[in-house]
Amino acid sequence: MKLTVRESDPTPELEALHEALGQVQFPIATSHREDGREASADIVHQLEDYILPRFETLEAPLLGVIGGSTGSGKSLLVNSLIREHVAESSAIRPTTRRPLLVHSPKEAAWFNDSRILPNLKRMGASAQPSGDPGNGSELQLAAAAGVPSGVALLDSPDIDSVVEDNRRLAGQLLQAADLWIFVTTAARYGDAIPWALLDEAAKRDVVLAIVLNRVPAGVGMQIRPDLSLRLVSHGLGSAPIFMISEAVDESGFIPEQDVAPLRQWLAGLTEDKVSRTSVARQSLDGAVRALLERKPQIVGALGQQVDAKSAMVHDVEHSFSAATSGMDTLLNDGSVLRGEVLHRWQEVVGTGEWMRKLETGVASVRDRISGWFSGRPPKGDHVEDAVTDSLVVLLVSQAEQAISRLEAQWLDRPESVSVLTAAQMSVRSSEERNEAARELVDQWHASLTDAITSTGKEKKATARVLSVGVNVVGAALMIVIFASTAGLTGGEVAVAGGTAVVAQKLLEAVFGEDAVRRMADKARTDLERAVSAFFAQESQPFRECLDVLEVDEEAPATVEAAFKNLEKAYGRTLR
Repeated sequence: MKLTVRESDPTPELEALHEALGQVQFPIATSHREDGREASADIVHQLEDYILPRFETLEAPLLGVIGGSTGSGKSLLVNSLIREHVAESSAIRPTTRRPLLVHSPKEAAWFNDSRILPNLKRMGASAQPSGDPGNGSELQLAAAAGVPSGVALLDSPDIDSVVEDNRRLAGQLLQAADLWIFVTTAARYGDAIPWALLDEAAKRDVVLAIVLNRVPAGVGMQIRPDLSLRLVSHGLGSAPIFMISEAVDESGFIPEQDVAPLRQWLAGLTEDKVSRTSVARQSLDGAVRALLERKPQIVGALGQQVDAKSAMVHDVEHSFSAATSGMDTLLNDGSVLRGEVLHRWQEVVGTGEWMRKLETGVASVRDRISGWFSGRPPKGDHVEDAVTDSLVVLLVSQAEQAISRLEAQWLDRPESVSVLTAAQMSVRSSEERNEAARELVDQWHASLTDAITSTGKEKKATARVLSVGVNVVGAALMIVIFASTAGLTGGEVAVAGGTAVVAQKLLEAVFGEDAVRRMADKARTDLERAVSAFFAQESQPFRECLDVLEVDEEAPATVEAAFKNLEKAYGRTLR
């Protein structure tokens, strides 16, 4: 399929795509992140550097970018074309140390401002490069009378430069070209890197010329057929080939007879407005077509970002939801009362004797209490301590299981590893987790004591609480709250069942049945809220690391819509 430019102005759609791509983020290390990030950046640069300004000024001189490998002779070719030493090269790699744009003196106004390549600072011809070996943010300008009218020549950095920024800039400049003059040598024309860029030229349908430079005498006729076949196989069969010998004249230029055909070719493309516009439209058409073909790559990469973050958010929610559910199960199945708790409660009340005393009323309980005070008072605080210890252990255990589940899930997915590493820096240590759990349970226990004292404000109730002891009443309330035989086995079932009845009877004797139910329900609700708050704190490091990932869930749809609107602005015809 080939897109054909309509007469209507597609600038609004191009600007909308530029805005959409300028806002996308790829913070998660998904498998297609680098491809999506690179494609987005390339398109943003190309829209700014070439497509938008070219649509706005079709009448502007063409930009011919001279590109090629290290040492291929690009700078010498520029000098020889205009018969003036404006482009400097060096034996030190990289040879082209800063891009140079050479234009006709009459056409300086087209290039002095930021109409094209707006992110490159303009430098005078005599200015020294800032940075060594080059600076990827500068563009040197020079006026030369020998530049054909209607075209400017840009001597770009080496496409295989040892400096990464130079390689990147070379690719960016080639994408900003109306036409390419691709320079290679007899020794290196088969290298892989040049052909990768030439494939890009074929995709863009850019106007292209091949310069086979430094051809030894008698070798050209052997190389040309092979180079022509390669160009045909890459869809570039229409590109003219200009062969240049190794000779250099006394002025330091390639002999005039060698460069004259290339200069004439350039003059033919730029001799009038119609020719220039035709070249510009062909390159624009190809550039936009190549741009649109990258839609699946970018939209897919953005979708991966959304899916990856959603998966990690789900993992956090699921892991700590499982911890909350697990804790709820443990609070309901009698696990809190196992072992030490039951033993301590039996020490306080026993089972049979207390049941008989309670059946005769609170007065008998008071008698029992009086007996304790004359001998050894009940130690309900031991029961409370055992219950709070049990709660702390269960809380910590569930939190650590949740974190372990989450770590295993994220370690299994490469895109989550860096997020996990960042989160682990803020995860509480075992000591801090135990301390936080202890503080939470102590606060809950304090609220339980407050509930007992506030419920027993009436004189009779107060007397009963004091008679039995606040600790014993608190212990009894804890037993009632967590009484269940579901998670207990063997003799624990009988013990738990019996002691729960004793605790219930004791509380009803002190407060009444309705008050006991209200206290137990409120205490249970308060504990559930505290548990949720505890797990929320445990999950906070993971949530915070996810919150800083700037992944816009709407980005895939927004970018895809921008691409589709641009497609509509162009229309489609068969190639």
